Amino acid sequence: MTARIIALNVWLFAGVFLGSAFGQEVAKKPPTIAYLDCLFENASPVWYEVSADGTINVFLSYDHERLSPNRAAGHFHFAIEAKKGEKFTLELKNLDNIYNGRPGSVAKELKALVVSADGQEWKSVETRSLAGDRVLLDVEMPGPKLYIARVEPYRISDLDRFLARIKKSPVVEVTTIGKTVESRELEIVRVGNPQATHHAFVRARAHPWEAGGNWVAQGLIERLLKDDADAKKFRDRYCLWVLPMANKDGVARGRTRFNSKGKDLNRDWDKPADERLSPENYALERWLEQQIKAGRRPSLALELHNDGNGMLHPARPPMANGQIHLDRMARFEKLLRKHTWFTEGSRKPSAAEVSTLPDGLLARFAIDGAVHEFNCQWIAGLKERPLGRHWLQYGEGLAAAIHDYFGTE
Repeated sequence: MTARIIALNVWLFAGVFLGSAFGQEVAKKPPTIAYLDCLFENASPVWYEVSADGTINVFLSYDHERLSPNRAAGHFHFAIEAKKGEKFTLELKNLDNIYNGRPGSVAKELKALVVSADGQEWKSVETRSLAGDRVLLDVEMPGPKLYIARVEPYRISDLDRFLARIKKSPVVEVTTIGKTVESRELEIVRVGNPQATHHAFVRARAHPWEAGGNWVAQGLIERLLKDDADAKKFRDRYCLWVLPMANKDGVARGRTRFNSKGKDLNRDWDKPADERLSPENYALERWLEQQIKAGRRPSLALELHNDGNGMLHPARPPMANGQIHLDRMARFEKLLRKHTWFTEGSRKPSAAEVSTLPDGLLARFAIDGAVHEFNCQWIAGLKERPLGRHWLQYGEGLAAAIHDYFGTE
């Protein structure tokens, strides 16, 4: 009996060290992450845990709306530090947002993310979706650091460099119209002759994660500043006014949706802004009033955003002039299709919807306009995953679309 026990123990001992000879694989050591960095410009306030199998669980942080159940966690921008060649699987957590009082999830909008070895050159990578709104991303370290973001970032420093460059143009003026909750300056960029017959207004980045609007606004401005016949023709017909980054505090802190007082800057435009809670909107209102008094009322206003659909949302028209406004927006949509890669279409305005910036501009200031969303995961017109260069290209085409829109007035 003792001999059999000894023989069995020897056999088990050999099996541990010679497992491959018995068709068994020696367990592999999970990859090791050195650190997950979220202490740089525009980085989102995430925290993380590493599972036993090496999966990095990345927990997004919510920002909340005042006097509301609404919460948002859709922005992420962080960096992994590890050895070159290490392979990781990341799972994004806290995707269950509350939007307009209803539970929802951004998981379906996360079909692809962007990654970069240096935080400057980005490429799109697809995610893996699992049941239960789970989103996983597989990455391999190209070097000691890998940046990961929802969309290609556009930071305050990017805007500062851009403004410093274009200020040198004789047809550009950059004016500070107010400050954010945290005292960051809000700029309006004018491109063209302020005495032009037509005026167009564009606002971007009311929601901090939606960087696509910044890229589009930059592409639009750069097209107007080119020294060619078309650019001069555009500037002769209309003057462009741009508020390039409405929610600078949120961008600086890596937030998703609300300003530093919990206000959604693309809501409550049916009434005057509260200077204490949303000084960003208050400053814009005062500027608009001055423009109108000076005879420079915009004839077209666009609010630029990102989402998972990429549609045009015309303002809800007042009953008195509703069809005129809708006809103008239908004509503008046709021009977008002509001059850009826009294909997604328009959403019919509903009286039940909340009051966005274009709603308020139409009802209170008699300015036609729309919210223009850009799909964060897919460009149907190009059949490509979106990057900053695609949105810059869109801005260039938008310059021609606005020119033709005013040409039919």
